[in-house]
Amino acid sequence: MTITLPEPIATFFNADKSRDAERVANCFLDTSFVKDEGHTYLGRDEIRQWIAASSAKYSYTATPIDIRQEGGRTVVTSHLTGNFPGSPVDLRYAFTLQDGLIAELDIRL
Repeated sequence: MTITLPEPIATFFNADKSRDAERVANCFLDTSFVKDEGHTYLGRDEIRQWIAASSAKYSYTATPIDIRQEGGRTVVTSHLTGNFPGSPVDLRYAFTLQDGLIAELDIRL
């Protein structure tokens, strides 16, 4: 099944797939935040460091499999496989978009 993602979200997943932390960070506003695994990353610099560390620590593939609108957010379920504990897993990426970029991202089981 192919799903159509809004451009900022598609760009995020493509940048993450290429393991390009700079491209991932550029998907976000300067004031954005990401919540993942109990941590909050504020601003592009912390987001860049978060994705670089994740990419260095684990090899993984994220495949979006579902998209929905929930409470003003775009929620993408993505199937992740890789060499991380608990693989494979389906994660929910809850995006808030603003001005063609990602303002907030909350990643959960």
